[in-house]
Amino acid sequence: MQKAVAQKLKEAAEKCAQNFSNNDRSRNFNNETFKVDMIEPLSEYTAVVIFKKNTGKVAAFFFYYLNMGDGYWRYFCPSDSHILGMESFKKYKDKAEKANWVHN
Repeated sequence: MQKAVAQKLKEAAEKCAQNFSNNDRSRNFNNETFKVDMIEPLSEYTAVVIFKKNTGKVAAFFFYYLNMGDGYWRYFCPSDSHILGMESFKKYKDKAEKANWVHN
C-alpha cells in the first residue's frame, strides 16, 4: 500500500471511531466509544479495521479505497450475507476479466 494511501486510511479509521463514539442517540444506542485497535491491509485498496469499544466488545469494519480525484476511503460493517455475496461475486468478476482480455 502506498504511503499516502496508508496515511489516509489511518485518518479515515480515526474519524470513523470519532463518528461512532459521539453521543448522538440516533447512531449510538449503547453510548459506546470506539478506539482503533488494529488496521490490517487486505490488498492495495482494502483493509479491515478493528475497533475496541468501552463495553469490552470489538467491531470489524471493511474499508475500501476509491481512487478517484484525490482518493478517499469508505467503510461499512459487512454482514455474513455481504461476505457470502462477495465470495460468490468473484466468479463473475473472473468471467468479466476473461471476456475483456481480448479487447486489451
